[in-house]
Amino acid sequence: MFALTFLGTSASVPSAERNHPTLLVEAGTHRILVDCGEGTQRQLLRNGAGFRRLDRLLLTHGHFDHVLGIPGLFSTLRLRQSADVMTIHGSPGTLDVVVRMLAGLWGEGRAPIPLELVPLTEGQVLDAGEFTIGCFPVRHRDTDSFGFSFESQVRRHLRPDRLAALRVPDGPVRKELAEGRPVTLADGRMVDPQEVLGPPEGRKKLVIVGDAETTNGLAEHTRDADVLVIEATFLDRDASIARDYGHLTAVEAAALAALSNVKQLVLTHISGRYADEEILAEARKTFPNSRLAMDFDHIVV
Repeated sequence: MFALTFLGTSASVPSAERNHPTLLVEAGTHRILVDCGEGTQRQLLRNGAGFRRLDRLLLTHGHFDHVLGIPGLFSTLRLRQSADVMTIHGSPGTLDVVVRMLAGLWGEGRAPIPLELVPLTEGQVLDAGEFTIGCFPVRHRDTDSFGFSFESQVRRHLRPDRLAALRVPDGPVRKELAEGRPVTLADGRMVDPQEVLGPPEGRKKLVIVGDAETTNGLAEHTRDADVLVIEATFLDRDASIARDYGHLTAVEAAALAALSNVKQLVLTHISGRYADEEILAEARKTFPNSRLAMDFDHIVV
């Protein structure tokens, strides 16, 4: 299960209702920020999420509206005397932006809290046991951008009726079967896990795409996602402007969701030049199960 809290849903210019882009993803004991727009620390406080166990930051790219909240957040963590190491994942170019930003405030090679900087390459970012995070390249202007895919592990539960029928006793043998290993019972019978395990269940997939100039090449990564979070900065009538600025239209995001067999589409990076209703209406013509993210929206996947 993944719990999403939208801490910022605006495009490059914030509004009274929308802060710069930031998304909090909670999975198990992990609390991960995807991007860190200006004002993120205040949004964490306003939402009640707070700063505890924030130890990982995934950056889609290095544009300022996605990273300017880092110095303020780190300053607050220092004042709270946090000893946790903050791990930042980003492309080499994005991490260079972060390093230079921090150096301008605290000096070359220095930061207010312990940091680990991990350059992204396509593939797995983290294996947390109960879920994994992968990343994939995204085209956005002159940046080296990445999207992220969160996937929970498939679970198969033991079937009590099959255990009873095969006279499998309580105890360690059931644990072995639950973990997918065959067992030999006291009477010499072999029991294969497939004989007692139910159908696969519990797999969830969340895909997050930041700014993007095209959806080409994304479908293989977004396919069958339970939730796809992606930008929709422009409407189709301004598609030429979208191309100039390297952003998507609502209909393009919706078309990707439809092509990818996504269950729910969540649009973010919203421009104040349009009414929310216009953006949502355009997306729903192509993909009916679309919604527009607002600051502090909470979604469970």
